[in-house]
Amino acid sequence: MSFLISLEKYILAISPFLLLGLTIAGFVHIFLDVDKVKKLINTGKIRDIFMSAFLGVPLPLCSCAVIPSAVTLRKSGVRNGATSSFLISTPETGVDSIMVTYAMMDFPMTIVRPLAAFISASFAGILQHFFNDFEYKKEVEVKSCCKKSSTSIPSDSISGKFKEAIRFAYVDLLDDIAHWLFVGILTGALIDYYVPVDLFLSLDGTLAKLLILLVGIPMYVCASATTPIAAALVAKGLTPGAALIFLLVGPATNISNILVLQKYIGKKGVVLNIVSIAVVSLILSFIVDFIYTYFSLPVIFKVSHQHSHGASIFDYLLSAAFVLLLIVSLIKTNYNKYLKRS
Repeated sequence: MSFLISLEKYILAISPFLLLGLTIAGFVHIFLDVDKVKKLINTGKIRDIFMSAFLGVPLPLCSCAVIPSAVTLRKSGVRNGATSSFLISTPETGVDSIMVTYAMMDFPMTIVRPLAAFISASFAGILQHFFNDFEYKKEVEVKSCCKKSSTSIPSDSISGKFKEAIRFAYVDLLDDIAHWLFVGILTGALIDYYVPVDLFLSLDGTLAKLLILLVGIPMYVCASATTPIAAALVAKGLTPGAALIFLLVGPATNISNILVLQKYIGKKGVVLNIVSIAVVSLILSFIVDFIYTYFSLPVIFKVSHQHSHGASIFDYLLSAAFVLLLIVSLIKTNYNKYLKRS
């Protein structure tokens, strides 16, 4: 099987569900009342932590885009616990990445991923609540590393909201994740084609988990982009539990965000977040592997047995639409970067 066939397999698997996920994310963004969210997670009670984690799970924000949102909450008086909970659960998963997980993995992992994000975020928030008394005082403007949303006047009409939702989904959100989504699909296809089938079978389960943890903490891959990489690694012998570590740690932590966050939740807060994500993801990885073994669940993710000859014309049309949208976003975002440098 050639590399192009592997790439075709990944695109066919991801396109329908990612397009659906982006569409849902657009409507979530439009109908979500930010002021009500602030009130829900700013009561001063410990329940704010769990509410922040719960609200962050479906939100379609990448790791860099969530920073300004979280700082805005912090400026509104939201405490360290709720802020950290929101910071972790939001980039770890979202409507779009949940749909991609179902497309490329299986139903159990589709359920486990958002649940694990909620647990890791809640645990970090609780630690912040009891052990971090850092007070944010200095007003500092924070800019997102992602594409700035285009300005538009919100409309109260149904047609206006529909247009705004579609624009957010296929312009703002896709532009934000286009680069890493492209990297994720390309990396997944490269792993599928070049990496030996039994690569991770020779590694002890715990060693593989620790290796993924060490690699995942400093790097950044957005939630949707981690999925094809994780699915490809499982096809090469990585356990579902170890893949879960990558799905959680990759989007939630990276060096640049760690440096920014210390200004708003303190150095202790940053350490607590990293330790929480690492410990919880490691524990959950062992639980997930135990569940797969105990219930004899097949570890054959959908993408590993996806074949182009089984795809319909509709699948190819959706894939063509997705590729076109992705190319447009890649050209547009890279062109804007070039203009800023020149």
